[in-house]
Amino acid sequence: MAGDKPKGAPWDSEEPFPYPRFSIAERDRRWKAVRALMAVQGIDVIVCPQNTGHSMDYQADSRYLTHVGGGGDADIAAVFPLEGAVTAVATSAEPRWNKRVQVWTEDVREARRNYGKIIVERIRELGLKAPTIGIAGLGEIGGTRSFEGLIIHGTFKQIREAFPQSRIVDATALMAEVRDVKSDEEVACLTHAVEIIEKAYVAETEVARAGANDWEVWAATQYALLRNGSEAPVHCNWISGRNSLRTLTRPTFRILERGDLIINEIEACWIGYQAQGVQPVFVEEASEVHKELIKVQREVFNAVAEAIRPGITIEEIDEAANGAVRRAAPSKGPAAGATAKLTMHGKGAGDDGPIITGASREKRHMTYELKKNMTFIFKPAAATADGSSLCTWGDTVVITDRGARRLGTRPHDLCVSGQ
Repeated sequence: MAGDKPKGAPWDSEEPFPYPRFSIAERDRRWKAVRALMAVQGIDVIVCPQNTGHSMDYQADSRYLTHVGGGGDADIAAVFPLEGAVTAVATSAEPRWNKRVQVWTEDVREARRNYGKIIVERIRELGLKAPTIGIAGLGEIGGTRSFEGLIIHGTFKQIREAFPQSRIVDATALMAEVRDVKSDEEVACLTHAVEIIEKAYVAETEVARAGANDWEVWAATQYALLRNGSEAPVHCNWISGRNSLRTLTRPTFRILERGDLIINEIEACWIGYQAQGVQPVFVEEASEVHKELIKVQREVFNAVAEAIRPGITIEEIDEAANGAVRRAAPSKGPAAGATAKLTMHGKGAGDDGPIITGASREKRHMTYELKKNMTFIFKPAAATADGSSLCTWGDTVVITDRGARRLGTRPHDLCVSGQ
């Protein structure tokens, strides 16, 4: 009969799809840690809203708790009670998120794009008279890159109207506290993501030749990410030119010339974990000023990485970077009097905190005491004294008792195509 499913189709099998997965032990570790903080803070249930913004970063909490997610248009919400079953809310819940895809969360409910309705139904089932509801991304406490919060107004409105006697609190900081320190499984995921990034840089350097179209070089880099297992979407800012200083959101269609510099921030995602790399790539010939700046940048990177240990604050790391560049900057030549700027922020299931950039230096981040097994993109920049040239190189690192350990293995140097 027309429309019947053919025999042997994928949906006829009960075998799990071959996706990479976290262990049940990892699930239990996360749930225990979140519930311990909920008990201390008097929160009965946490709602993690559906929001696929910022290359899926805004939905990190939902996936972190449920293992449900993956795919750029997969809107997933989570209802996480202090006691009882964890619920994921999705559109096209079956068959996309059943036990063939993930086994962490058995209760996956169909939203039909009305997430607030299903969230309210699940909270009511808990049988609490006036539950204290924590919303991750409520907006009272800004996230690393989400100052205005993450929850859609219509979703929040349904929750608020359904529970007028409830106390609704911001659970952003609670989730951040648990997510900040990574398990061995999480570090392994980020390490694999870095391996994918480094393959993408090899592909970029191979095709970045004079006469090539910049967009096609970017496409080859993207293909290498996807071919080697990265999920999409991922963050990938990019620009090429004679003396590139600041990336755009995407490449142009310009034709590359010998001596051009391509700068970018490339990320790869493995089971939702996004590592990042920064690598200057020159077309066939590197400039003399950048040959000197990378030496300064490398010394700053290594000196500060040694100083990044548990208990240190971002403010102290910033001071270490300033001291390192004073020692590393030569007194003559194109890099004479070079300056440095510290840029680093947490990496994991999304853009974790704390963060420091040229523009982002909030007190809550600057005074944050780092912990063992936190992971960061660490990418200090070295610039000429007049600021006309800038050299940034970066890798994802994990904090250990002996300093920040790189997760990548590529040489800390400029890449030059054709060499």
